[in-house]
Amino acid sequence: SRLRRLGMMLSSSCCQSPLALIDVKGFDPKDVTVTMKDGRVTVSAERKEERNTCMGKTSSYRKYMKAFSLPPCCGKEVTYAV
Repeated sequence: SRLRRLGMMLSSSCCQSPLALIDVKGFDPKDVTVTMKDGRVTVSAERKEERNTCMGKTSSYRKYMKAFSLPPCCGKEVTYAV
């Protein structure tokens, strides 16, 4: 199965603990996008799969989005890891 359990961790140099742990199960790292604008972080992922089977063609589509505000101390220094 191509479904993998991926976790994404967002952190900042101003905070000792992670800012967020996000479960992006079912997405490849290349499908995940992280953006930051006006103190708000948005994590989104999108994936479309098509398969040919003996019964015909099947397709599936997944989309995920989560947005949250950063603490005031975390102006521009946010990193993420998958």
